[in-house]
Amino acid sequence: MDVAVTQEIKEKQRRSGYDYPFAEFPARGSKMEVAPGVFWVRMALPFVLDHINLWLVDDGDGWTLVDTGISSEQTREDWESVFDNHLEGKPITRVIVTHLHPDHIGLAGWITRKFGCQLWMSQTDYLLCRNLVADTGREAPSEAKAFYKGAGFSQRALDAYLQRFGRFGTSVSHIPDAYRRLKEGNVILIGGREWQVVIGRGHAPEHVCLYCPELKVLISGDQVLPRISSNVSLFPTEPEADPLSEWLDSCAHLKSVLPDDLLVLPAHNEPFYGLHRRMQQLIDEHETNLSALEELLSEPKRSVDVFSALFKNEITRDTYFMATGESLAHLNCLLSRNRIERSRDADGVDWYVKKPE
Repeated sequence: MDVAVTQEIKEKQRRSGYDYPFAEFPARGSKMEVAPGVFWVRMALPFVLDHINLWLVDDGDGWTLVDTGISSEQTREDWESVFDNHLEGKPITRVIVTHLHPDHIGLAGWITRKFGCQLWMSQTDYLLCRNLVADTGREAPSEAKAFYKGAGFSQRALDAYLQRFGRFGTSVSHIPDAYRRLKEGNVILIGGREWQVVIGRGHAPEHVCLYCPELKVLISGDQVLPRISSNVSLFPTEPEADPLSEWLDSCAHLKSVLPDDLLVLPAHNEPFYGLHRRMQQLIDEHETNLSALEELLSEPKRSVDVFSALFKNEITRDTYFMATGESLAHLNCLLSRNRIERSRDADGVDWYVKKPE
């Protein structure tokens, strides 16, 4: 608890207009209490987004852990420090994972085996995670090549994708071969308090959020973040999906079923108050982007030509793949609304254009 929030972070908090109740965050390999029996653990990530927030909830004779961090030597070392010095002699008795991404599920297998406990998560994310891990070392399928060629990838960009295909499993320890399923409306008793499961979609197929009415706390994972918008992308496995509509519906759903006065514990940035405002802001931002995208399509464009309508920051080699996925998600949303048309040329590239009024 000795690492102060930097002046840069404080300034970002101030400009956001949300209420951030904590002036510090937990030091490496330690925990910090944010609500009765709920503790914040912060782990490093080897990305531009350089941290993830994880949560330990006192469960009487043990601890429930929500999310685990990525599978890396540094994260294991930090967890060993927490296990040795901050669990008060009690074991981890349950691991809940909000969704399938490696920074959340990465060490679930390692921790559940270490403590002999069970993994809890949604069915869709558990099964999809196992499928993605099974792709490790495999050559990219023809469907994936056609998908990114259709998106407008150059041969150089396509070669870069083919080179990175199958790396998902390198950031995930062997996940358990059995799990306990979480569904919308489930109630979990942790430390004598009820935690309700609320499902979000779009960023992940079936993202678990945990709401404790008694504590007025929401563990939101990546479904609600205070200063960044979670990536909502289209992928080759389901090229006609509409994840952005699912995301927008989920924002409205969470706003309708959850009270506004909750302390939101996100996976990135810092805990904050202002849930309803943030949900509406996310909806409004995406709707604004959709309108800008539709206007940009007054002339035919490929998905890789529309970044300027959706992103404020320059798209780099590191962000190109993710930006393409988000662009495709927005384009499919406009297709589902019957606002644009798509055609494929002789080279297998998809072109999008606004429908006549």
